[in-house]
Amino acid sequence: MRVYISADIEGCSGLLTWGQAGRPGADCYDWPHARRMMTHDVNAAIRGARAAGATKILVKDSHGLGKNLLVPELEPGIELLSGAGCGGLGMMEGVDGGFDFAMLVGYHGMAGTLHGIMEHTISGNVHRYWINDMPAGEIAMSTATAGVCGVPVVMVSSDFAGCAEASSLISGVKTAVTKHGIGRYMGRVLHPSETGPLIETAAKEALANPCKPWVPSTPVVLKIEFNRTEECDAAVQQLGWERLDAYTVEFTTDDWPTAHIASRRAIDAAGTGARNG
Repeated sequence: MRVYISADIEGCSGLLTWGQAGRPGADCYDWPHARRMMTHDVNAAIRGARAAGATKILVKDSHGLGKNLLVPELEPGIELLSGAGCGGLGMMEGVDGGFDFAMLVGYHGMAGTLHGIMEHTISGNVHRYWINDMPAGEIAMSTATAGVCGVPVVMVSSDFAGCAEASSLISGVKTAVTKHGIGRYMGRVLHPSETGPLIETAAKEALANPCKPWVPSTPVVLKIEFNRTEECDAAVQQLGWERLDAYTVEFTTDDWPTAHIASRRAIDAAGTGARNG
């Protein structure tokens, strides 16, 4: 049994702010702690998958520059896909039809999620994101990317809001709640001694009771509403995007892989537009 694990950081145990869950630098004073928590949660998922019979596990470090997990502290015998800068599958780079199941560890709610800790969709430039008029975020994007390969996402760990988002999207998915948001940067966090067993149990049970892959219906119609007009100015210059109003762009295609790449390019371009001022 082959299992793919995509790991983000914002939904991991104990983490509440960008000062923890960012990247190396003076503004991210507590990143070493965040790395330990991310590694802790991923290890719990690995143990659960192995308890259910997984023989091959690939972990994708999917936060920021992809160099967050503490490699020597990971459970031995797995493979890690680390780093950034190439590949077209984003947070699901490396997934393919050879995997039986996928898991999303440490994910977070989509932009605009009420009580979602550090809620966002790819970038802080995104105010709202839709797939076929369905509000969506990184959980849906990653689930669809696995789905087109025939691989079901069977387990998601996140805060309460992120787990609720996953459950509304994927029928039968197992979830592990690591914390309960009160505001974007405030919440009730569970101790790692509790979240570890929760994630491990969810992973084990997910492989014993798998759900079906989820893929958006075609044609795929994307809409992105940005926070500022200059972000939209830059995004609409990407091939295939149409501007709907000052803040919103739309893209239509016949398949999800094309839509996924187009999304990430438009969001990346929006970041350039934001810096023009």
